[in-house]
Amino acid sequence: MKIFQCQNCGLAVYFENTVCERCGSRLGFLPDTAVLSALTDNGEGTWRPLGGEGAVQRFCANADHEVCNWLVPAGSPSPFCVACAPNRTIPDLSEQQNLQRWRKLEAAKRRLVYSLLRLGLPIQSKSEGVATGLAFELIADTDPDAPVLTGHADGLITINIAEADDAEREARRSAMGEPYRTLLGHFRHEVGHYYWDRLVRDAGLVDAFRAIFGDETRDYSEALSAHYANGPQPDWQARYVSAYASSHPWEDFSETWAHYLHIVDALETADAFGLQTRPGVADSGTLTHIITFDPYSEVPFTRIIDAWLPLTYAVNSLNRSIGQPDFYPFVLARPAIDKLEFVHRLGHGELQG
Repeated sequence: MKIFQCQNCGLAVYFENTVCERCGSRLGFLPDTAVLSALTDNGEGTWRPLGGEGAVQRFCANADHEVCNWLVPAGSPSPFCVACAPNRTIPDLSEQQNLQRWRKLEAAKRRLVYSLLRLGLPIQSKSEGVATGLAFELIADTDPDAPVLTGHADGLITINIAEADDAEREARRSAMGEPYRTLLGHFRHEVGHYYWDRLVRDAGLVDAFRAIFGDETRDYSEALSAHYANGPQPDWQARYVSAYASSHPWEDFSETWAHYLHIVDALETADAFGLQTRPGVADSGTLTHIITFDPYSEVPFTRIIDAWLPLTYAVNSLNRSIGQPDFYPFVLARPAIDKLEFVHRLGHGELQG
């Protein structure tokens, strides 16, 4: 994620901010240029950005619920921004708890869409009549005997809003043995399934996929049942980014996809802050790195992984110093790195079917 600042007074502001705390300027995000801009009131519910080309904008309709700060061109036929337009179902907002959880879900989803836009990936909504587009169902359990399952099916991503409750998510994380369970991680993982359909299957790259991830035609339900009954493959750490990735090639791809998005977004933040690692130990060659590049651009994957590994070592060490879990609780073996490179090349259109 970039660092943003108020164009009116220069104060550093966060991606989620709606008002500058120093000068009081209204803030809105321009998805076409990935700029969080201070705004001037243009009247009749429209705004003119100070950061950008000055085209008149209006807020996404979900701003009325204080769940979105993204802008839409004033002449757009859609009331929703590119991040909110794919919503098919939202929670029942008559329950205050649901509203708070929905806000957390949308905050995570906007970070997902930010990354997809930065990578130049296609984002189309089923609500616009695109059969191969995306749709989101963000829903709560209503029947204790039939809980809502987070997952993906033909472009429809379902997220159980209970995941937005920290205690509930922690309980599920512990019960399922997942060291890294976050709302953003859910969105990044599930959208990985969607882009497998679009960028692998539909692009004629299944053979290339199988050469590195394995045969996805093996029974999916049986594979997941075996995973939950018997645990992950004993040697999963030697070949996969996570234990769950070892359950089936589709899950391997989606876990790898989510990890890749974690990596590039964190490296963009590190670049924005000018971070460098230079530990004061004799043998520090592999841990010394200055991050001075845009990881979303078409850089060689080796440059990304060479920057990522020292950064994780440094930040994991910082977290341990204050008694927190590791920032990145994974060890990337060579086969897992090769899979990450496949996702990198796929996302940049470097693979041909």
